[in-house]
Amino acid sequence: MEPSFQPPPQPKNRTAAWTLAGVVIGFAMPICACLAIIAATFTGLAGLTAPARADAPSTPLSGGPVHVSGPTSGPAVGIIDITGGIVSGDDSSPLSTDTVATSARLVPLIRQAAKDADVKAIVLRINSPGGSVVPTNEIYQALIEADKPIVAVFGATAASGGYYIAMAADHIVANPDTFTGSIGVILNLQDLEGLYEKVGIRVNAIKSGPYKDIGSSARGLTDQERALLQAIVDETYDSFVKVVAQGRKMSEAEVRKIADGRIMTGRQALQAKLVDQLGNIDDGIKKAAELGGITGEPRVIRYRSSSTLTSFLGGLSRQVLFALLGLPIDQSFSSGPELEYRWP
Repeated sequence: MEPSFQPPPQPKNRTAAWTLAGVVIGFAMPICACLAIIAATFTGLAGLTAPARADAPSTPLSGGPVHVSGPTSGPAVGIIDITGGIVSGDDSSPLSTDTVATSARLVPLIRQAAKDADVKAIVLRINSPGGSVVPTNEIYQALIEADKPIVAVFGATAASGGYYIAMAADHIVANPDTFTGSIGVILNLQDLEGLYEKVGIRVNAIKSGPYKDIGSSARGLTDQERALLQAIVDETYDSFVKVVAQGRKMSEAEVRKIADGRIMTGRQALQAKLVDQLGNIDDGIKKAAELGGITGEPRVIRYRSSSTLTSFLGGLSRQVLFALLGLPIDQSFSSGPELEYRWP
């Protein structure tokens, strides 16, 4: 009888070796992922010097101004994009450059274009449903102070705060199917009192005055509180009406007839005297060159944010941390009640 095959004895440290390998791989994978992100970031930085199309979207690490079309020197038309909801924000967030319009990012860009002696006119390409009242005012004031011809070109949406900003423009171009208008103010407050009662939550507010917890989600508004807040909304609305009346050279009475929050198309806005022309970005650039006294083909440049690599990666890591902790994606934006020029 032949002896059966016996496998050689396994080294005692084989299990320990596999465990060590697993630990090394576990640590290496996130490091490799981080290196891949950094490599992609530097790839994006390398593309900053390449010319950009007028319809190309902004990127978080893009820097401006960049050449878009026309001659490479001489008098220019400068394009500034206002895209997404309008917020104060923190420009270190990777979300803040192309998905929301932060006053922290846009005001410096406007001032940069205003100081550039070669820029004879500015084109605002607006695609925004509006947003918070304060940053909207900040952007508008920066445009007023620019003291250069400004042409606003509306994209898919230029409503409420998006329209407010355009009141600093000398000429407005809208696509026939743009959603615009929505002149008005809104203050959204959550009333979760019924839900709290169902789940057995009771909020005890120890307050210094009768109005200190006004707007609390734990209860509804009293008649006095509603009247107080309505007065604030009305005051802000009056300011909006005055800005539109001044920007469109209309009487306040004319503006109030259509300033009831209604949304309208570009065609309807033209009939209501809220815009000057139906067209697209090329029409806006042509008009800006005309207002800026540029003859022949204008040099077109585009102003972009110039976020540093450190701030971008820092902002990215912060968003990842918030996501892991189950917190809102960007806590640099106010999460409390605020007055808004926003649609819807």
